[in-house]
Amino acid sequence: MRRILLGVCGGIAAYKAAALTSFLVQRGDRVDVILTEGAQQFIGPLTFASLTRNPVLTSLWDAPETIPHISLVRAADVLAIVPATANLIAKLARGVADDLLTNAALAARIPIVVAPAMNDAMYEHPATRENLSVLEARGVTIVEPGVGFLAERENGIGRLAEQDAIVAAIDGVLGRARDLEGERVLITAGPTREAIDPVRFLSNASTGTMGIELAREALARGAEVDLVLGPTPVVPPQGAHTVRVTSAQEMHDAALSRFGEADIAIAAAAVADWRPVETFAQKVKKQDGTGSLEVVRTPDVLAALGERKDGAFLVGFAAETEALEQNARAKLRAKHLDTIAVNDVSREGSGFGTGENELVLLWGEAGRRPLGRASKRELARRMWNALLEIRSAR
Repeated sequence: MRRILLGVCGGIAAYKAAALTSFLVQRGDRVDVILTEGAQQFIGPLTFASLTRNPVLTSLWDAPETIPHISLVRAADVLAIVPATANLIAKLARGVADDLLTNAALAARIPIVVAPAMNDAMYEHPATRENLSVLEARGVTIVEPGVGFLAERENGIGRLAEQDAIVAAIDGVLGRARDLEGERVLITAGPTREAIDPVRFLSNASTGTMGIELAREALARGAEVDLVLGPTPVVPPQGAHTVRVTSAQEMHDAALSRFGEADIAIAAAAVADWRPVETFAQKVKKQDGTGSLEVVRTPDVLAALGERKDGAFLVGFAAETEALEQNARAKLRAKHLDTIAVNDVSREGSGFGTGENELVLLWGEAGRRPLGRASKRELARRMWNALLEIRSAR
């Protein structure tokens, strides 16, 4: 029997938590419920006690001899907060623990699922968006709200996600395999920048999101993760050993120094291929007429890893605009890779700087597996499933 600790916050959507509880109990889960003070303005403890046949706690001072904020999360397999208000999300992001639910969340070493529900203006406020990003970076699973009719008799985003989506998220974290337990993973991610002068540089549009999501998924599967990350505003997962770099040379040195300990290495970074021969100490002033910039090749990080691999499973990326698989297979062979993921960065809504991507994995002489189009987080899950299967079949 799986044990689910359900936190219910104050909001009109609180009544939907009762239906969720009933569903989970009927399928055989044990559900323990924490109601915040605000939640009790919308729905009472008796409802959940009747559905679960378990005591419902509302305060740190309920059954204090059991130390409930510790005992509840230690007994549970997952903490699901449905619905989660903007206030509760802000508290979780900042580590505020001023009631039973926030204390339990702070003490939790189990997966946490958060399903926000609020007015669209509150959901889209920069503070809420930042707080949700902080939680995601810590590995919290966010079930995005839907668009629909809100309590204020308005239509917008902020409506609690449908029950099926919430259940799928809970099952997803409960069913996630710990198939990387005891393994060390090295991931490079993000762009590199090659300075021209103090304010200009050569680079590309990569944000590092795909590599960051691969790192997040590896952590969730039990791996120890070294993340060599180029300049990006995207927040890396908290559990990774993150090394921040700027130039291709710095990424080369950081990756190679950690490669010897890696069981699996994924080179997802978009390394700038060229750097200026000369870097100017002062800003180069604009002048009339044309100018020229002499450049040289940067270190090939992926090729260097391929030359030094000794039992490690090495995965590369190929961002292409034409002859995708032909070019990717040439790279697969030339750089001694075990697998390569190829995507078409010329397609709208795919590749650099987007929330979605579309990948195809290639290996050997003819191995091929399309991973489809999806969010980068979902693609990270699919990619790890495929990579571990390919590795085991070698």
